[in-house]
Amino acid sequence: MQNITVIGSGTMGNGIAHTFAQFGYKVALVDIKQEFLDKAIATITKNIDRQVVKGNITENDKQNILKNIATFTNMEVGAKNAGLVVEAATENTELKLKIFRDLDKICKPATILASNTSSISITKIASATKRADKVIGMHFMNPVPLMKLVEVIRGESTSDAVMRIIMETSRRLKKIPVEVNDAPGFVANRILMPMINEAVYTLHEGVAGVEEIDTVMKLGMAHPMGPLQLADFIGLDVCLSIQQVLFDGFKNSKYTPCPLLVNMVTAGHLGVKSGNGFYKYVAGSKELVVADRFRKN
Repeated sequence: MQNITVIGSGTMGNGIAHTFAQFGYKVALVDIKQEFLDKAIATITKNIDRQVVKGNITENDKQNILKNIATFTNMEVGAKNAGLVVEAATENTELKLKIFRDLDKICKPATILASNTSSISITKIASATKRADKVIGMHFMNPVPLMKLVEVIRGESTSDAVMRIIMETSRRLKKIPVEVNDAPGFVANRILMPMINEAVYTLHEGVAGVEEIDTVMKLGMAHPMGPLQLADFIGLDVCLSIQQVLFDGFKNSKYTPCPLLVNMVTAGHLGVKSGNGFYKYVAGSKELVVADRFRKN
């Protein structure tokens, strides 16, 4: 279990790689293009520099963390020696099933295959392999190096031994693992995404504006971030994808994605990642400004 492979070098993938490397694990970070990997290493380096400035780690610690991470564009090379693989690719069911089919062929029989999926059935993902007992959900929160929670999702066939290993591994990362059973959205997103979707409906129906909705939830419910700002931070495309999983899984109209959310994703207004969502984002600026289409005249 000292050799960890992370599939996908985006926001979640590079955060997971950073966290494992910080605790002494040897990490193989895999993605389809070297430019994606280079960007991930730059992000990890920037985040580690913040830790150094805050005095949480030393410059020597920084160098050791970076030495613990190797990058690969070939999944077979990057995953063949892993004791644990954590998949953190795009939240797309067919893509994840393909990755797990490939990993099942590449990896050693004892290798545990984990998914960082935020909503897709672990049982379904496991069905793409011949090692369903060794497939598990390991849902980290963003930003991974800072957030303590890991949702550990037991699929229908996940073994008790694998559950114990992943719970203990999470604790070694100084995380707090919570065991949950396989269901659409698990716990975190089954509760969070309908709230975000309802906030979008509240805006869509003209009940209140962007700032007003977020202010009510921050000041009235003690949320550190309003639901619309949080949606921008997560990515509106990700929010829509998870909400669709809930709708498909429960067959209940209460999970219907808000048309405004659908339209914003279709238009490419994805939040922080695109520079425009419910708020607009300018590189280097910390000022929170409502997007032009939602500003009052």
